[in-house]
Amino acid sequence: MSDITVDLDLRSYKIIVESGALKSFPNYLKHHDNIKNLVLISHDSIMKHHGINLKNNLESLGYKIVEIILPDGDDSKDLEIYNRIITMMIESSCDKTSVVIALGGGVVGDISGFVASSFMRGIKYYQVPTTLLAMVDSSIGGKTGLNFSRKKNIIGSIYQPVSVIVDPNLLDTLPFNEKISGFGEIIKYGAIKDRGFVNKLNEWVKDIENFPYTKAIERCCQIKAEIVTKDENEINLRRVLNFGHTIGHALESYFGFQELRHGEAVSYGMLCSAWISFKKGFIDIKDYNLLIETINHLPLPKLNKVDPDEIMHYINFDKKNENGKLNFILLDGLGKAKVSQNVSSLEILESLKVLNEY
Repeated sequence: MSDITVDLDLRSYKIIVESGALKSFPNYLKHHDNIKNLVLISHDSIMKHHGINLKNNLESLGYKIVEIILPDGDDSKDLEIYNRIITMMIESSCDKTSVVIALGGGVVGDISGFVASSFMRGIKYYQVPTTLLAMVDSSIGGKTGLNFSRKKNIIGSIYQPVSVIVDPNLLDTLPFNEKISGFGEIIKYGAIKDRGFVNKLNEWVKDIENFPYTKAIERCCQIKAEIVTKDENEINLRRVLNFGHTIGHALESYFGFQELRHGEAVSYGMLCSAWISFKKGFIDIKDYNLLIETINHLPLPKLNKVDPDEIMHYINFDKKNENGKLNFILLDGLGKAKVSQNVSSLEILESLKVLNEY
């Protein structure tokens, strides 16, 4: 078992990485007094694989469960679904003692966290990620969000969970393409913080069937915990976690969240961002080729023709824009990243040509 601390003073919490952790989840609730309801938010497919057993386990211990099933897909992160969840919680007499359990991937975690942050001005919640991407990234750090007008996470808050419970065994039921999506975020961590990790990943992704998931998850969680501890509210350092995301989010919006998964879009975004870093002289050819080769090992979906002007339209509405300037994440050598406000629209447009090869 790995026990990784996100050190935020009174809001500190643990990331538990342990095979079989879901079965022992009730143990983490013992220090809560007088829980009125447990609000279990998930998807139908996840409930069938993992949620029913968790629900039965909790009910056998006397907990009252409010089960809320979300539609599949990123479209669930909208105001209509949010309103529905709040309504169900009110109708179920939830109060300040109620606890939210986010059992799912990034979509479930994002909207569950926002619900917890806003219901009665904040109630406790747990992140129990079931996808690789959520295990290494979105469940950690307290970012919550809703999409609005085809803009990703334009509504949201930073609200930390009580704990993040990562059970790698849950990956046994994860579809292959969802695992590939998670690899995009895993590679990102190496690119921004640990060149040696990229070297390992370059070998590991050649044999995805035998990929050491627990080792990779632990390293990613360590890196993210370290960054969030130093910059919870994304004033500066935490922004490097957005490497590949400016273009990646634009690609998601352009192709639609159903056609291109988040981690896949981030992988393509990293190809473009690495190219800009290389052209600016911030990364040498050896490290550039190592990163590109590692990403190219992934069986990413083929892209249809990309309209550069449309991509720029979405980038111009990116939430990382401040005072008319885009905070773009570049590599400053492999294993180190920096925030730049000196990436021009022309450079981004030129980088998109890299995607023509895919």
